[in-house]
Amino acid sequence: MADTRDGPILTAHRAGLIGCRGCGRVWPDAEETCARCGAALVPPDRRSLAAVWAWLLAGFIFYVPANLFPMLKTKTLGGLGGSSESTIFGGVIELLHYGNWFVAGVVFTASIIVPIGKFIAIAWLATVAGKPATVHDAHRRLLLYEVVEFIGRWSMIDVFVVAILSALVQLGFVASIHPGPAAVAFALSVAFTMLSAQSFDPRLIWRGLPLRNRKD
Repeated sequence: MADTRDGPILTAHRAGLIGCRGCGRVWPDAEETCARCGAALVPPDRRSLAAVWAWLLAGFIFYVPANLFPMLKTKTLGGLGGSSESTIFGGVIELLHYGNWFVAGVVFTASIIVPIGKFIAIAWLATVAGKPATVHDAHRRLLLYEVVEFIGRWSMIDVFVVAILSALVQLGFVASIHPGPAAVAFALSVAFTMLSAQSFDPRLIWRGLPLRNRKD
């Protein structure tokens, strides 16, 4: 039997239908508003990728100072016992020095590997979006998009750790921990990257679209 996996498939566009990005309901292409959730029915258009690139660039810009500036500032004995500042990578090295391999691995993965992976994944999806692809390629791109969406909820783990430590380790004159400027930059980077992923229209994965308006 001939393999038809790479052959033409019936999509909503070819069937004269349009999907709602709010609730997922499919409507005839002539409809302009979803009767289920009230959202506007907007066809996928590659011009929407401008927002994806803009948010992604903003996220990358803030990711740079997030790794250069200190994430934590620690003081002991009111500063008489010394104070220290730790960047993300410096914190990983320090954890390895004290033998906390598991924690170091979690921090390194969540703070360095995952953000860089998201930048690369979103940039690649935005580059190939709307371009012709086989069914196998489309499924692979959709899987990558779903992975990016899934790990987005875990991207704030560093900020959560800093917030918890700042709240718990406040021993007055003895010791105190305060968030550094990198915490704000990292939070903004994560937020902008999530907005970039949310701005990406996954319907572009399934077909290439010309730069056009719906009424053209």
